Amino acid sequence: MSSIVLAITGASAQILAERSIDLLLRCNQKLDVIISKGAYEVWKSEMNVNIPAEGAKQATFWRNRLKNNQGEIICHKWNDNSATIASGSFRTKGMVIVPCSMGTIGRIASGSSINLIERCADVHLKEGRPLIISPRESPFNLIHLRNMTTLCEAGAKIIPCIPAWYSKPKDLEEVIDFMVVRLYDLFDLNMKDINRWKGN
Repeated sequence: MSSIVLAITGASAQILAERSIDLLLRCNQKLDVIISKGAYEVWKSEMNVNIPAEGAKQATFWRNRLKNNQGEIICHKWNDNSATIASGSFRTKGMVIVPCSMGTIGRIASGSSINLIERCADVHLKEGRPLIISPRESPFNLIHLRNMTTLCEAGAKIIPCIPAWYSKPKDLEEVIDFMVVRLYDLFDLNMKDINRWKGN
């Protein structure tokens, strides 16, 4: 079974990445997860969580934290450019970067791959596979917008996680789930029922 590559960078909103892992595994998906060097620190700051860097320990960490034994998860170190997912010959369903920092967007847009996340993004663009980038910044400056335009022109989908108020969310969990499920609609996954727009 081909995997979905899930990359997590050092931008705010790590909860979106965690919920992505949980819901994708509950859909019995195979995941290849990459956490950037900076994301470990952001996770510690935002959620008071220390994530192990070593692959097998990290996979066990997610299983225990999420109480989820479904699907398949493989975790890669951020600088392991010899990983299977760094090669175009390794087939995947696509790649999602959430949350995605503007530094990561800039380096991908320029074709400069200094870590496994950026290399994998480059591979997905060159192979014509789905690449979904969920930027986390506000406001966008002109450089941000130009970099995202470059990526869009190269074939990436730019999908900021934006709540939909017509869904009348009752709590933060519903807001998070709506944004995460919409992020993966391109893969046609039945992740979780959400209150989608049904017209007037």
